[in-house]
Amino acid sequence: MRDQPRHPDSDSQPEPDHPMHTQLTINGENHDLEADERTTLLDALRQHLRLTGTKKGCDHGQCGACTVIVNGRRINSCLTLACMHDGDEIVTIEGIGTATDLSVLQQAFLSADGFQCGYCTPGQICSATAMLEEVKAGWPSHVSDRLDGAPELSDEEIGERMSGNLCRCACYPNIVAAIRAAAGSAA
Repeated sequence: MRDQPRHPDSDSQPEPDHPMHTQLTINGENHDLEADERTTLLDALRQHLRLTGTKKGCDHGQCGACTVIVNGRRINSCLTLACMHDGDEIVTIEGIGTATDLSVLQQAFLSADGFQCGYCTPGQICSATAMLEEVKAGWPSHVSDRLDGAPELSDEEIGERMSGNLCRCACYPNIVAAIRAAAGSAA
């Protein structure tokens, strides 16, 4: 009898061929993970730890739906192995805000109507959260006017910094407006 193909987000998990113990700190909570050493951080979050806010889009690092923040830097969780983040501080969308206590950026996305289907929104918000910290720290981008000091958040600057996060519904003007509003209220 042939094995039936398994959907990547199904509840049944195969036994790990090469189990590895990893200690992950996610949204301020410690998690012990026993998983195959080839398990991506995205699959560890969604399948093993049931933190399903992080989305699986392309699974090739091209859409940004799986963006999380690791040690203050935004990354595509589909392109990294969970075991590589032993002891790292990981923030997912679940750690940015809750339904009853939204972050400034989440509230700005609601106010500016920065989403339609919402599939890319967790990755957009995680990416924008880290991006605003990069701007505060004075990190220039490819389109920054200068290399020292905090760059001005023009539409071009925000677009460049968010270029790794795609929105199939094309809500880009509203996403930029939400980021600009959040940056203004955080200033």
